[in-house]
Amino acid sequence: MTAAFLAPTRAPSALDLPPRGGGGSPRVAVFTDKLDWHVERTLRALRAQGATPVAVRLSACKIETGRAHGLVIPGFRDPPDLAIVRAIGDGSLEAITMRLGALHALEALGVPVVNSARAIERCTDKSMASFLLAQAGLPTPETFAAQSLAQARAIARRECGKGPLAMKPLFGAQGWGLRLIESESDLPSLQEARGVFYLQRFVGPARPPFEDMRILVSRGDIVAAMRRRSSHWITNVRQGAKPLAVEPSAREAQIALAAANALCVDFAGVDLINDRKGEPLILEVNSMPGWSGLQRVTPVSIADRIVADALALMTPARQRV
Repeated sequence: MTAAFLAPTRAPSALDLPPRGGGGSPRVAVFTDKLDWHVERTLRALRAQGATPVAVRLSACKIETGRAHGLVIPGFRDPPDLAIVRAIGDGSLEAITMRLGALHALEALGVPVVNSARAIERCTDKSMASFLLAQAGLPTPETFAAQSLAQARAIARRECGKGPLAMKPLFGAQGWGLRLIESESDLPSLQEARGVFYLQRFVGPARPPFEDMRILVSRGDIVAAMRRRSSHWITNVRQGAKPLAVEPSAREAQIALAAANALCVDFAGVDLINDRKGEPLILEVNSMPGWSGLQRVTPVSIADRIVADALALMTPARQRV
């Protein structure tokens, strides 16, 4: 499916605009950069639950202060009743800042956004997420973030004697760009690191199988969970790990919910891993998580559940069904 099926970037005509008014269905903007598996199922679930969804790129949104609402979203004459964020899209720092600004603007206009711009900012910046999780007293691997190669080398010299470090892109997902740092010579250049070295104590066995857990959280509840097992220490399903159905323990569920709460995320994928004592640690909280692997081992429709939870965030005045 190509991006041509997304809401057009030209000024919308009356034919493009979702219906509104008394008795009409809720108008939902689904922000994405492509119509992938997740977006297709989100759109389908929204239609099945009586909403009128439009897939649109955040990169196509504009600020025009001379307009009634100051924000232009292709496919909408007025602000939507709800926004669901599947992807921000690639771009420069300035472009990403403006796209997040569009989400902030929607919230200022009273539109519920899942997830909020602030929650996305907290989760996408892994260094801030680690800081906030630690400040909340939640268990995470020891983490270091530095902005120079000299600082990163000093950290590696000091810490690698205790065991390897996992280096992750500050902004990244699906396991891409991860490196195992066993000595300072394993560190990339500052340019390769894109200006930031985010290093986390490696947790896991010395040899395969490697395993961690993904718990999907929505509105303070556990939706589904899986273990991800792999012959490689990078355990993302997109990188070949096998998803296995699992029921989280009470402790794992408690930690996952507390992690989402600490980062103010309505919908999140929380990744946990057990330390050598079998105690769960939080690896990451993803504010725009995929669930295709998890759906393979979950009998109920995850899209239906998360869409129902998102629609429930609307105020009565916006609930048109």
